[in-house]
Amino acid sequence: MTGAVSEVVVRERTGDDIPALAGVLAAQQPHSGYPQNWPLPFPVESFIARADEDAAWVAELGDQVVGHVAVSRVEPGLEADLWTAGAGRPREELAAVSVLFVDHTVVGRGIGTALLARAVGAIRASGRTPVLDVVQETTSAVELYRRTGWQVVGEGRPWWLPDDHLPVLFMVLPEGPPTSE
Repeated sequence: MTGAVSEVVVRERTGDDIPALAGVLAAQQPHSGYPQNWPLPFPVESFIARADEDAAWVAELGDQVVGHVAVSRVEPGLEADLWTAGAGRPREELAAVSVLFVDHTVVGRGIGTALLARAVGAIRASGRTPVLDVVQETTSAVELYRRTGWQVVGEGRPWWLPDDHLPVLFMVLPEGPPTSE
């Protein structure tokens, strides 16, 4: 590519984005290992657009959709118990960063960071505390979250986690400025 690099634009996801996002998710999966169970045991579109989401965004580079993130409500269960204990807030005052993925051909260009910032900003604007889960084998993601202030509040083995993986880390982003390790 010559000339100026296209600027990343993060905008609300529309229904028209879902087919392109399904393609991005499938193409990046062999590189990132996300999602862990692949192929999915249900339609990819149901993985991307979920019934429990409050909002979702896509990242565009030029005219290409290259990433996605959503904010989801925290439903009752082990994750909610770990997050509520770790955040010191009831489940209804938490929101999860979910379905964050970036086209593997543009990783390292700040797209994931821009998507994460949009989701965290929306969660904070709603008066809730951001939470997320991350697979430990995704070391670059774990390191990014820790560097930007996310704190591990527990571990668990969700139904979707393959038996040969380490437990999933459940993280909370407390109030205040991010800290570095």
